[in-house]
Amino acid sequence: MLDDTGTQLYTPQVVEQKKPNVKHEFQTIEEAFQFYNAYARECGFSARMSTSKIKKGTNELIRKQFVCFKEGETNEHYQKKEKHTVQRSGERNRGLVRVGCKAKMTVVKSQTGPNWIVSQFVEEDNHALATPSKIHLLRSHRVVSAAKRGLSQQLSKANIPMCQQIRVLEIEAGGPQNIGCVEKDIRNYGQREEKNPTFYFKYELDEESRLVRCFWADPFARRSYHFFGDVLVFDTTYNTNKYDMIFAPLVGVNHHGQTVIFGCALLSGEKTESFIWLFNQLLDAMPRDAPQVIITDQDPAMTKAIAQVLPSTCHRYCIWHILNKFAEKINTMVYQDNYHWFKNIICNSETIEEFETSWAELLKNSNLGDNTWLRQMYEIYNK
Repeated sequence: MLDDTGTQLYTPQVVEQKKPNVKHEFQTIEEAFQFYNAYARECGFSARMSTSKIKKGTNELIRKQFVCFKEGETNEHYQKKEKHTVQRSGERNRGLVRVGCKAKMTVVKSQTGPNWIVSQFVEEDNHALATPSKIHLLRSHRVVSAAKRGLSQQLSKANIPMCQQIRVLEIEAGGPQNIGCVEKDIRNYGQREEKNPTFYFKYELDEESRLVRCFWADPFARRSYHFFGDVLVFDTTYNTNKYDMIFAPLVGVNHHGQTVIFGCALLSGEKTESFIWLFNQLLDAMPRDAPQVIITDQDPAMTKAIAQVLPSTCHRYCIWHILNKFAEKINTMVYQDNYHWFKNIICNSETIEEFETSWAELLKNSNLGDNTWLRQMYEIYNK
């Protein structure tokens, strides 16, 4: 799909797969709208519910229409009023909200069952579509997930400013376009916070009564750990405040493949004693035993702490951190010629024999047999 300048916005094959078809059936109105909204997201526009039809005598809903948010025409009086308001207040003009877009999907109640059937589908758009990096700004696609609400609540309790909370969410999601909402949405949820007696937190001060470390987990995080705490990912990448305290989220993955927060910490330094304290707090706070697997970066202090506090937990290093180091540990030209081979061997080898044979052959062909860092990585793999 192209914008009005001819630039490719969305992959046609993906849009085609999401496209509604006449006779397509849904169990509920909500399911039908979710489907159309997902299609709208792939195309680059916002969807909304529109007109309905009620059966006479019974007031039973028998038809529902979903349209582009820019369907219809903006009232001329409203346009003049908005223009006057903008000139007087100096606010940014938002442009026309309604431009007569014809895109829509209509569903009707089945006569033989409870389902809803697509009776009409129009894919015509008469306006510029949002690019993938802007789609999260459109109203029907702005969703604050439970994980993001939980993380924001925990960060707020640690007095971390909203602007820094948004930055943490951007890093976690891989960019602002992947958060799924805007700062205003996060603030609105933050205002609904209420104190909860089952909220767990611990902290320690130094000799001068300065905060050196703290850990917290809300009821939702603790419940998530009960169900999904068999694998834990621990990362201390983020520095979040002017005191250079390290933000350390402990996260996992639920049965939908979504990130869930188990707990969060602020640490004054990446020392073994800090990590020992943190892992002990995790065990005290959670309703089940230690995780079966923990994935971390290659921090030596963290490795020592895990061995001491979580001796029965299988410890593995994050593949993302390892692959990112190839660029700095290997000669630039050699890296460019061989990186994709290294990545393929590491990620796609199906047996130990296949990995070791391919690894030895690649080191020989690339003349990297004497590379100290690669030897260290191989030694860690063999432990």
